[in-house]
Amino acid sequence: MEILTESAFAKLNLTLDVLARREDGYHDIRSIEQTISLRDDVVVNVGTGRKWALHCYAERLADGEQETELVTEGYPQDAENLAWRAAEVFFDRTGLDPQGLEIFINKRIPMQAGLGGGSADAAAVLRALNRHYGDPLSVLALAELGAQVGSDVPFCVVGGTAMVEGRGERLRKLPDMPDCL
Repeated sequence: MEILTESAFAKLNLTLDVLARREDGYHDIRSIEQTISLRDDVVVNVGTGRKWALHCYAERLADGEQETELVTEGYPQDAENLAWRAAEVFFDRTGLDPQGLEIFINKRIPMQAGLGGGSADAAAVLRALNRHYGDPLSVLALAELGAQVGSDVPFCVVGGTAMVEGRGERLRKLPDMPDCL
């Protein structure tokens, strides 16, 4: 069994143009996106010898307490989670057998905030698995796989600063932004 750790950084849309509606029901977009320091922590255990499992939680202060508690409510713990789906497409594409897989996600990126938290987690799983197996896929191939999982996943695989177009699958790296505080 090997334990892999990967940071899942949130993203901001610095610009966002919603364009024509596509035949697949999505809209084309044109956006400049930037990763930011807010992140989830993703830990992947490969070769557990057990069925797949996903544990997604947030650490929150208990009411009136100074100690934190783990909160799982509202976080999918199964194939509905983008991180799980990312693992599925990775193993489908590579034909590798994980011989058991367990994913732990410590959530800090708020849900439904437009910061790409679930997509960042999925991208982190793709990067961790790829690293574990000796990088059989290029970053571009990982981004293409990510597009099968969600529109923000390709950008989250690549990170940095980029022009994002189409449904989110077309990326063009831009010069890094200066640090902003």
